Amino acid sequence: MTTSSEERSVPKPVFTDAEAGAKEFPDSHARRFNYFTPEKRKQSHYEDVTVEVQPDPRHYLSQGWLYGFSDGRGGYPLDWTVLKAWGSDKPEPQRYPGSGGKGYDWPALGWHEFRDPNEEWELTLYRYNANVVRQLNQNIDVARQTKAFEQWNRNWVRFVERNVGAWMHVDHGLGLYLYANANRRAPTNMHNNAISVNSMHRIRSAQDLALYNLTLSEEIPDFDGAAHVETWNSDPAWQGVREVAEALTGIDDWCEAIFAGNVVFEPLVGELFRSQLVMHAAPRNGDFATPTIIGAEEYDFAERDLRYTRAMFELLTSDREFADHNKGIMAQWLSAWVPRALGAARTLQPIWSQPDAKPPRFEDGLDRAKSRFSGILSDLGLETPKELAQ
Repeated sequence: MTTSSEERSVPKPVFTDAEAGAKEFPDSHARRFNYFTPEKRKQSHYEDVTVEVQPDPRHYLSQGWLYGFSDGRGGYPLDWTVLKAWGSDKPEPQRYPGSGGKGYDWPALGWHEFRDPNEEWELTLYRYNANVVRQLNQNIDVARQTKAFEQWNRNWVRFVERNVGAWMHVDHGLGLYLYANANRRAPTNMHNNAISVNSMHRIRSAQDLALYNLTLSEEIPDFDGAAHVETWNSDPAWQGVREVAEALTGIDDWCEAIFAGNVVFEPLVGELFRSQLVMHAAPRNGDFATPTIIGAEEYDFAERDLRYTRAMFELLTSDREFADHNKGIMAQWLSAWVPRALGAARTLQPIWSQPDAKPPRFEDGLDRAKSRFSGILSDLGLETPKELAQ
């Protein structure tokens, strides 16, 4: 039995040309973004996915910040650092639909001129760290298969379990409480990306050392996998480093945190310990595995984290409006943190004598660290502080 179907009465779509995307603009079919001025002739993929991802009422966002704090401030207050960039003192323009830029030419705020020379974003973070971890795992597997850990003498085993393990606490503390905190306070997405990647480098390095510690506990008889805790908590040689590392995590100013961490602490303490001690001493004591772990972190800082730090602070020391102001503030930071970093470095001196096959003299290593530090300051256009002579 068949029945004839009646046409159902349903609303018909009516197009009014008010739909999103209906109106044609000059750039409607453009394949690239053009709401910012690229650093080079053509904009990069890094800029496409990074620049202005974090909105700012000084450029648009007519309703103001979409989020705020209990004291009434919204978004990313510029007074979270005492450093200033061109336009910092200009009031936020009145924003409302159709208000436009109110005379603020791009970039309208000097902070937005920063571009990370590493061009770090989500994809590069995962790709780089996956490659590092893969290589480290392969190196440790080779050391296991060749019984390389059996070549270590007892003094070197004690050195690694105590001192190399103790550096794990530095990486974890700074990664989680200094760089991650500074990342949240920085005013642009370009800063956020670079600093958060810096944070992940430190956290990954702490994890690398923790996993390595577990491996050595399995491979070396009588290896004390908990010795690093006692060393960090009570060994006099490490208390200077611990004091400075904990003080760094208490910095409120996000620019000072990055400056004190990457410009002062890392060259004078981090590279001194990693390059001038561990990387030199390990091969002399039959250890080719530990330098691969430490060397990965050394590359993180020297070739990536220091690169964005230089680019970030070079803009501030050569700012068209606040260069002198910024240099004066940084000089104060140097006076505050250089003596503390040097004190921590000198407190570490006794561990230079612990390996059987000694690394180069502590004073020679410290001189190289000071020279490296002075070169970084020169690149930033800053004077070497008198405190470096201590």
